[in-house]
Order: sequence, then C-alpha cells, then structure tokens
Amino acid sequence: MPARPHQHHAGAAMDLQEVQALMERLYGAQDRARGVAATVAWLCEELGELAQAVRKGTPEQQLHELGDVLAWTASLANQLGLSLQDAMQRYQDEPTP
Repeated sequence: MPARPHQHHAGAAMDLQEVQALMERLYGAQDRARGVAATVAWLCEELGELAQAVRKGTPEQQLHELGDVLAWTASLANQLGLSLQDAMQRYQDEPTP
C-alpha cells in the first residue's frame, strides 16, 4: 500500500478525537468507498510493515509505520462509528495489575 502522505504540524499535538477528525477530513469519503473489509486488510498490511520496521528498520521508519497503523485504525473507527477516545477509556478506568 502506498504510504499516506504525512503532514507535519510542528509542535501541534493531537488527541485521539483530532486524529479521527483529521483522517475523516483527508480520507473519509475514499475510505468509506473502499469499505470496512478493505480497510481492515490495509490495516493488517500496515501492521506487518510496522513489525518489519521494528525488527530491521530505523527509528524514522518505525515512526512512519506507527503513523500509518494509527491512521488506518482511526479510519476503521470512523467507518464503524466508534471513538478511539472511548476505546481507550477502559485503560484509564481499570486499575493497573
């Protein structure tokens, strides 16, 4: 899969809602047209690329692939009508082991 072009906003941290909003703005219509099954397939491919970067890549490559995995995860959440913020809430609410 071609990497999604990254847009650098120096110093601008994003929360999970902003990540989802960005992916919706940039790729929402295109990703919905592709559909959930294809989005899951792309996410799996990106996860494989991340695994390879972790084993053999540079920190820059690892960062790039982490971004791709997060982008496709946000796209999937958007298509499912779910919030990544809500998905992560249990980690805040549940006591650590």
